[in-house]
Amino acid sequence: MAVEFKSPGPILVEWGPLVLRWYGLLIASAVLIGVTLAQRLAAKRQVDPDVLSDLAVWLVLAAIPSARLYYVVFQWQEYAANPAKIIAIWEGGIAIHGAILGGVLAALIFARLKQVSFWQLADLVAPSLILGQAIGRWGNFFNSEAFGAPTDLPWKLYIPPERRPFGVDAAYYHPTFLYESLWNLAVFGVLMTLFFRDLKGKPRLKVGTLALVYLIGYGLGRVWIEGLRTDSLMLGGLRVAQLVSLGTIVLGVIGLVWLYRFRRPLPDVVSPRDRELSR
Repeated sequence: MAVEFKSPGPILVEWGPLVLRWYGLLIASAVLIGVTLAQRLAAKRQVDPDVLSDLAVWLVLAAIPSARLYYVVFQWQEYAANPAKIIAIWEGGIAIHGAILGGVLAALIFARLKQVSFWQLADLVAPSLILGQAIGRWGNFFNSEAFGAPTDLPWKLYIPPERRPFGVDAAYYHPTFLYESLWNLAVFGVLMTLFFRDLKGKPRLKVGTLALVYLIGYGLGRVWIEGLRTDSLMLGGLRVAQLVSLGTIVLGVIGLVWLYRFRRPLPDVVSPRDRELSR
């Protein structure tokens, strides 16, 4: 059975000068759901949930601007001609890798100031992060952006003429937003399974494991999905997201080998004996 995806448009509600966009609603929902989930996971590990709520403020303040800055840097020719558009984040145009980089920096500073383990914080945030990415990808659907190459597959995404790539007359494209959303949900399932198995001690995970599995899992999906897209951020002839994703996969694998093959803790902002918040 054929399934056609067609965006109803980016605006959910418009009342005079007040405009509520799907993109903003989805980002806000992802943050709220993510913070709630991280707090509950923290409680299950006997970690004060308030630590995660405090961290969430740091992450949001760092991640959203850095996600936009990352995107603008690689699309500078477009924004140089219209600088006012740089702040128009509600129109789309943010990069998750930029958000992750900004969030990591904020989390490192937070962990140093609070004298808590960065890696245990990362383990608690990783499931929320990937779930938030799964939700946020639907913002691309409503904005008719971040789609793939033309396709005639039974599942396809209709793109209006004004949003199609220059010189391409096809009406239907790969719904890469859907591919990535489903992939992220699968990674979320893996992380949650590992988390709850860890609580039962089957197996007992080392600090940093969930964060490293996130890096590998998301990276694997992004490498192949990015290859389908028509609007990738480019560095010369290379797709930036694929390069960064390959880097996260390598880092994740090295980290797991370090933890489980060499049986050594990951470098952290606090000493190994003080690094864990709960154990």
